Amino acid sequence: MSLAQEKNAEALQLLVAETRRRLGEIYLGGGEKRLAKLAEQGKWSARERVNALLDPGAPSLEIGAFAADGMYEEHGGAPAAGVVVVLGRIQGRLCVVVANDPTVKAGAWFPMTGKKNLRAQEIAMENKVPILYLVDSAGVYLPMQDEIFPDKEHFGRIFRNNAVMSSLGIPQLAAVMGSCVAG
Repeated sequence: MSLAQEKNAEALQLLVAETRRRLGEIYLGGGEKRLAKLAEQGKWSARERVNALLDPGAPSLEIGAFAADGMYEEHGGAPAAGVVVVLGRIQGRLCVVVANDPTVKAGAWFPMTGKKNLRAQEIAMENKVPILYLVDSAGVYLPMQDEIFPDKEHFGRIFRNNAVMSSLGIPQLAAVMGSCVAG
């Protein structure tokens, strides 16, 4: 291996290590204290809920873990946009699972949360796979509500997509796991 190749390999290893470190922070959601409080209440985190649904040992893929990374810091941040989205198998069937993270502002929705949910729906529609929603949400993050509802590519589009998926025969299931302010 040449010196240039060695330097490239070292640089790549550093980038991979940094990505893993940042993912570790994101996986903590709203932080260790909030995760501990959730556990004290006898509740699972969003990722624990998703993992309990998925077939053990089957491959899965979290989508958009870096969504909203570095955004909303003036509001305390929104790791993974406050919602966990995973493509995985449940009883052998490929599904999209969407779980609000109650450790991030009590599961409140930021503008990127809506966009991430829309993308999860698009994946379900494009691939004709069931979508499951594990709801635990304080509703819209009120200081930013003017950025969530304004047009067809925002929050309201989710309900339209629900109707489209229904007409296509794509199964949808919502399980209320905690707060569900907006119904």
